[in-house]
This record gives sequence, structure tokens and C-alpha cells, in this order.
Amino acid sequence: MEPRWLDHARRIQAIAQTGLHYNPARFERERYEKLRDIAAEMVAAGSGADLERVQDLLGQQDGHATPKVDVRGVVFREERVLLVREYLDEGRWTLPGGWAEINESPGDATAREVLEESGWRVRATRLLALYDRRLHGHPANVFHIYKVFIQCELLDAAPVDARGSGASWEETGDATFFAEDGLPQDLSTRRVTRDQLQRFFEMLRNPQLPADFD
Repeated sequence: MEPRWLDHARRIQAIAQTGLHYNPARFERERYEKLRDIAAEMVAAGSGADLERVQDLLGQQDGHATPKVDVRGVVFREERVLLVREYLDEGRWTLPGGWAEINESPGDATAREVLEESGWRVRATRLLALYDRRLHGHPANVFHIYKVFIQCELLDAAPVDARGSGASWEETGDATFFAEDGLPQDLSTRRVTRDQLQRFFEMLRNPQLPADFD
């Protein structure tokens, strides 16, 4: 379970961000800005992060506050799943993926992320899960995030050179297919958990299972 202070800080930040979005009067704006500062102080105190960095991060958020969307591609080949090393998380392994972009469908966003992070061209074929990140064993995050896991099929027999497509080669590498009984121990649990991967193997064996949610 996530700490209560983080839940409170998120809600305070959401009130401040949404309030500032609707062009409040001067004194109301000042109150919302103070609320945003309180949320930043709570996050910094609770997590040990630098206060100015947290203030800058929360100050960048604009518009009506809503959850962020993280898409992940679940790509199987011969009952093995594709994982990549996440260099921003000490080289731990994860499903390829990242934030969905504006004007992209979930399937297109997932296919793009898989190509950029692994070099494999894929086509999205099936929604496996739509999870609230808070409820599935991930480490705490300052943002409220929905995680979308989409099964994809390979389009080629070998990966292509995706360096010209905006690939995140400084963030990920070492794309490898793993069997269920050989999953790496050092998973990037900020992005995917062992229970989730095992669930997706189960859905591979039983394609009639419906998508998970919440």
C-alpha cells in the first residue's frame, strides 16, 4: 500500500492544478499556488527528494488534473516474452513502453514504444490489462498513473535499426526474449511486476480470458 501522505499530496496537487487551470481570481490563484507548494513540501519531506525539484515538477503540470497513461507492449515469440534493460533504473528489465503521446491511439503508442526501445516492429492485437498503478505492487510515484498492457505480434523475423525513428537508445537496450521460468530477478518494478508477467503468460496460454482492469 502507498503511504497516506502521498495520497493526500496527490489530491492537494490535483485541486491546485485544476483550480489554476480555470483562471481563478487573483486571491484564489494565490491560494491554489499555496496548496501546490504544500503538496510539494509533503512529497519532498516524505520521499527525501529535493524540494525545488519537486516544486518544478509539480509546477510543470497544467490543465484539469487527470491520471497519466503508461503503455507497455507484451510481445511473445515461441512462448518467450520480450524485455529490455532500463538504463534509468540501474539496468533492470522491463516490458518496452512509456508515456502515451497526444494524437496516438493506445495501439499505435505501444507499437512505437516497442520499436523505439527494442528495434522490433510490432502490431498491437489485444488489450491484456488496464491497471491503476497504485493497486498492483509498484513502488510509490508522485503521479496517479494508469498502466495499459497490450499484446503485440512481431511483423519481422529480426529487429530493425530504429535509431532514425526517435528511439530512446540512451534509456533502454539489450532486448531479449525470456521464458516464464527464466524471468530475470532484477525487474524494474516501477514499470512491471513479476505477478503481471506471469499473468500475461497465463493469458497467452488461455486466450479466451478477458482483459484485466483496475
